[in-house]
Amino acid sequence: MRSISRVLGININTVSKLLVDAGGACIAYHDQAIRNVPARHVQCDEIWSFCYAKQKNAAHASGVIDAVGDIWTWTGIDRDTKLVVSWLVGGRDSDYALEFMDDLKDRLSNRVQLSTDGHNAYVEAVEDAFGSDIDYAQLVKLYGAPSEEERRRYSPSRCIGMRKMPVSGQPNMDEASTSHVERHNLTMRMAMRRFTRLTNAFSKKLQNHVYALALYFVWYNFCRVHSTLKTTPAMAAGLEEFPRDMRWIVGLVDERAPRPKRGPYKKRGVEAG
Repeated sequence: MRSISRVLGININTVSKLLVDAGGACIAYHDQAIRNVPARHVQCDEIWSFCYAKQKNAAHASGVIDAVGDIWTWTGIDRDTKLVVSWLVGGRDSDYALEFMDDLKDRLSNRVQLSTDGHNAYVEAVEDAFGSDIDYAQLVKLYGAPSEEERRRYSPSRCIGMRKMPVSGQPNMDEASTSHVERHNLTMRMAMRRFTRLTNAFSKKLQNHVYALALYFVWYNFCRVHSTLKTTPAMAAGLEEFPRDMRWIVGLVDERAPRPKRGPYKKRGVEAG
């Protein structure tokens, strides 16, 4: 955002206001357009980021801060169309898991097979949201003890195996996978500077973090042509007939902008009522 303000010679507050306007328009459009999705396989995961400071440094943060510490973005993606059906920003506890699953359930038009990692919060949330109307399996990754070199690196421990577990319904265990949603996590980190590790580009305000994600998800679903599908996820899911572009997103912002108020008509210094 600061790079854009320097290149164009405009104030950073102008760029921030545009992000707020665009993010609000994209939140509203996603909520309206991503409905009755005819998915067959949905994969869910959470991706980590932080706001203002990492959790270990949150106690020492000072100043005017709306949120500080770890932030998790929950995403649910259709395996076949790559459509991001639902997303949520917040903590990683059971309350957020339930809110996320309730929203995901409301956007699907039929029974699906759901795959997640082994996060315990998913189990109760899926049961509360879907009841028996779901085929659900978890993939639990097994990690080995980190070596001395791995302790020094900025990376998790080495994965030494994985166990698939049916949770409810009759999931096809051969198709139980989280590979696509985990690959989308990489796409998110590549597309949004706020998710880049070991930089100072992290979000300073939670509100702006959410708006940036809203803009990204609408761009990803409706504008970005997927390299495998050769079309946008929204087109593959039957929600759109042709790819959109950034001008279209600007149009969404303009539609939500308040109309300018008309003042008294003036002509050559003579005021007309």
